[in-house]
Amino acid sequence: MHPFRLPSVRPATPRCPFPSVNLFRMAPLPLLSLLMLLAVLCPGRPAVAEEAALPKPASQPWAEVEAAARGTTVRFHMYGGMATANRYVDGFVAPELARRHGITLVRVPMEAPVFVNRLLAEKSADRATGSMDLLWINGENFRNARLGGVLWGPYAPALPNMVLTDPVQGATDFGYPVDGYESPYGRAQLVLEYDTARTPEPPRTMAQLGQWVKAHPGRFTYPQPPDFTGSAFIRQAFYALTGGHAQYMRPLDRNLLGRNAPALWAWLRDLAPHLWQAGRAYPRDAAALDALFARGEVDFSVSYHPAHAQALIDDGTYPATVRTVAMDDGSIFNTHFVAIPFNAPNKAGAMVVANFLLSPEAQLAKMDPAWWGDFPAIEVGRLPEEWRARFAAMKMGEATLPPDALARRAVPEIPADWLEALERGWDAEVLRR
Repeated sequence: MHPFRLPSVRPATPRCPFPSVNLFRMAPLPLLSLLMLLAVLCPGRPAVAEEAALPKPASQPWAEVEAAARGTTVRFHMYGGMATANRYVDGFVAPELARRHGITLVRVPMEAPVFVNRLLAEKSADRATGSMDLLWINGENFRNARLGGVLWGPYAPALPNMVLTDPVQGATDFGYPVDGYESPYGRAQLVLEYDTARTPEPPRTMAQLGQWVKAHPGRFTYPQPPDFTGSAFIRQAFYALTGGHAQYMRPLDRNLLGRNAPALWAWLRDLAPHLWQAGRAYPRDAAALDALFARGEVDFSVSYHPAHAQALIDDGTYPATVRTVAMDDGSIFNTHFVAIPFNAPNKAGAMVVANFLLSPEAQLAKMDPAWWGDFPAIEVGRLPEEWRARFAAMKMGEATLPPDALARRAVPEIPADWLEALERGWDAEVLRR
């Protein structure tokens, strides 16, 4: 992991706003994480001698960044197929940014691979100014964007609210070093959604799920990879059917993949004739699967957001009898992020939006199923008591599993090169067989 450079001393060095933090009494951190923490705790005091400054505007005092952002438009490119995420951005984030900073936030629905490919094309064409300011990005899309040199940064250490995040957990994205080119946005964990009126007792392991599917033909399916949720479902099955996640927490080992993946492909092919549409077709994305479940065509939906079911109960899409289950043999979780393109026309505005997304106000609203139901990217324990109480009092609804139940089943995401190999394998070994 390669540390980024911290900014040089500014003409007017501010007093560190957190003088009581004793870094030497904290648990040991990787170098990158320590540098990130120092940068956000005392942004005007470089922790080490550096060779180069952060780029502008990340190297400017925060007040100047906010001033430059005021009155501007920020175009936020993000996956548009999740109604709850759209509701949160349009209904809470955009009005608050307008009120607090005079920023007009424009949500632009676009799949992450599409905007990454567009940025790669713009980079190749030497297009210095593009049309995207902020991206909702994760996993292999982040890694591909970084390898292609189409993200701007490092900017995250300059965000004042980064002090509220866990620098260790936010240091990598699907095993790839973040290096300050992303800032956290939320946390997610894979669950199955089911209706207790139809399915009083759901399967609780992948093996049990396979038995259930065969006993109830046509009543289960999953989104077609590379849809993010469908891809996560096959990754979780890969863990459960091949001896757990620990062996895969390293760069892609093709020999290991060759030994273990056939068990996954055989299991999925064995299930295919018993799926919805007899496995001849798959929902294009998680939203399409939600619709099938809501209409009663299938008995399960799959979500990477544990409070998603409650949000859809609250808006009348799902019946009140819907609940969620996290598999006992592992439930994949991750942190998701935002990033700024290399040619973003409004980098200052993008930074202010990214910082606001990490504020206690924005994270609390995002956690509310009435807005989205996405779990916080910040460490609530770092907040003042008043805010901790507000997070603790948030009612996530009966359909949402308690945090301790989710934590007991949580397993980390696989590194991005494994993910891509599994998606290619599913296409060749399951879809086209």
